[in-house]
Amino acid sequence: MDVSQYLEIFIDESGEHLQTLSDCIMELEKEPDNKDVINEIFRAAHSLKGMAGTMGFKRMQHLTHDMENVFQEVRSDKIAVDSQMIDLLFKCLDAIDGYLENVKATSDEGEEDNEVIIKELNNFIAKASGETPAETQPAKEEAAASQEQAASDKKYLQVELTDQERNELNSAKEAGMHVYGMTITVQKDCLLKAARAFLVFRAVGEFGQILVYRPSSQDIEDEKFEQDFSIYLATQESFGKVKSAAENVSEIEKVEGEELENFALHQEEKQEETKPAETESAAKPVAKPAEKKASAPAKKAAAGKPATNRTVRVDIEKLDTLMNQVSELIIAKNSIVSISSSEDGGFNNQGFHEQIEYLERITTSLHESVMKARMVPIESVVNKFPRMIRDLSRTLNKKMELVMTGEDTELDRTVVDQIGDPLQHLLRNSADHGLEDTALRLERGKPEVGNIFLNAYQEGNNVIIQVGDDGNGIDTEAVKNKALERGIITEEQAEVMTQKEIVNLLFMPSFSMAKKITDISGRGVGLDVVKSNIEQLGGDVEVKTKLGEGTTFTVRLPLTLAIIQALMVVVRDEKYAIALGSISNIESVPVSDIKYVENKEVIHLRGSVIPLIRLDQLLDIEPLEDEPENLIVVIVNRGDNQVGIVVDDLMGQQEIVIKSLGKYINGNKLISGATILGDGEVALILDVNTLM
Repeated sequence: MDVSQYLEIFIDESGEHLQTLSDCIMELEKEPDNKDVINEIFRAAHSLKGMAGTMGFKRMQHLTHDMENVFQEVRSDKIAVDSQMIDLLFKCLDAIDGYLENVKATSDEGEEDNEVIIKELNNFIAKASGETPAETQPAKEEAAASQEQAASDKKYLQVELTDQERNELNSAKEAGMHVYGMTITVQKDCLLKAARAFLVFRAVGEFGQILVYRPSSQDIEDEKFEQDFSIYLATQESFGKVKSAAENVSEIEKVEGEELENFALHQEEKQEETKPAETESAAKPVAKPAEKKASAPAKKAAAGKPATNRTVRVDIEKLDTLMNQVSELIIAKNSIVSISSSEDGGFNNQGFHEQIEYLERITTSLHESVMKARMVPIESVVNKFPRMIRDLSRTLNKKMELVMTGEDTELDRTVVDQIGDPLQHLLRNSADHGLEDTALRLERGKPEVGNIFLNAYQEGNNVIIQVGDDGNGIDTEAVKNKALERGIITEEQAEVMTQKEIVNLLFMPSFSMAKKITDISGRGVGLDVVKSNIEQLGGDVEVKTKLGEGTTFTVRLPLTLAIIQALMVVVRDEKYAIALGSISNIESVPVSDIKYVENKEVIHLRGSVIPLIRLDQLLDIEPLEDEPENLIVVIVNRGDNQVGIVVDDLMGQQEIVIKSLGKYINGNKLISGATILGDGEVALILDVNTLM
């Protein structure tokens, strides 16, 4: 069975189960006696184990199985939850996450056995049960299996064999292999007997080759058996190992069997009376699952794409809406074809213009629907942060808690996939350098437990994510002195710099305020990377801080990166697009109203002083011979800041598809992309954030 087709589903669902486990273990640490949480943990671990087994990821399955054993002991009130156990469980989650990352990158779980963690888990159970922790757990299992085998009633599996099957079994014995006869009994309440049988075949198939199935492999697949089925397996491994692998499959009641010696041929059996289904497995020996698994990864690797982030779950109602709009689109297309082929068809036909308007409405609606289908909640990214803050709290020896709101805020999938790292860095900054140590907090009359927050909400065509803390805040004097010391600013500049300008120095490459380098963060270490990552997504980041009270980083991101509403403007004979979401208003300003502040042009508009940007000068376009009396000024904003962009003319609002400029001209940050207009002409899209 080729399971590679299920790889993406496995990755998605394993990620969800891991997140559930992480959240529940965090909750269990706070409420050790909460039975609902313990049961939820057990369910998630059990599902994860079953999925890993089905996909043939044995190491992942083994680790999850041992984890499940610990939860079983907790559920049975044999083990009490303590911090040592929680730490061990989180170690397990990290190891399973490592397997999952390998699966994403290579479609295979990798070679790491995590023996140390598995030994710790088994020792933990042994200690809780009052036993001496085993040094070599596998040897203990082997001994137990041998004893059980010796005590069994040596039940011979009475299976009628064909001559062909006998020949195969004898050949295996002659090749120096063991042949085991096994009868596997599934639990009475098992719903998917065939699936359990398949998992048994996969588990024992890791050790050798199944030569005989009773009933036939086809009958087992069709669930044409009661509670048990039998197999003959040729292998080099001991019976204890093979039996243990079969018993590890969930919903298996018991596994019985023994090693079989020789298989005399019975000439009186008539070959022609043997059913084809019974010889099927002998004629076509089943390939080892390990071989199949290797071939699946091989196919995946050949495709050259890592198996990650390729899926979005979509509400069926959204797909219904999409389908209806596509139907409308086809109707509109047919109407236009009909009009164009009629006698009075053409651009002057009234019906033609009506259909064009109709088509425009449908395409806009279709665009909105596709955008909604691509939207996913940011909770998939932020859910891992409470665990991170818990670990940082222990590492830094500071008491802290993370409060999150707005996890259901939706963003385009491509934005969500890339925003995780910048947010993680900002949170680490808050934990490491934002929050003071406990003694200083108490001295300042603050609560002992530091507060870190992450708030997300939608604002127009943007999503705002605020990350901050109630810690020390940024010491702007210290930042200014550091910048002076490094020659980044002059004494004259330092005297006139606003607090905001000083704080923005933190976003300069390699600018750091850290007194010592840590592997957690530094207020400033990597903030330039945070800023550039956010700006690559078409967003921006701002900082507000108050010494002694805390700092808030505000990240503003566009809802989508594909299609935007834009205002088309003209400068001389060149056309440019400005995203409508960043425009507050458009003004006609008399040249006589322009004032100067520090030799720079500004206008005074409704109580605000707004700097002017002459787009022609910025883009190095030939100046006009005669300046008009009134200037067309597009007022754009970024957060609380406003700037007026001077243009020659306005073309109007238009829905544009953003096209990347490619790697050859990505050095120019002022231009964020390009679009193709209706007449085939290319217009460049201005990046307002960089402009400002």
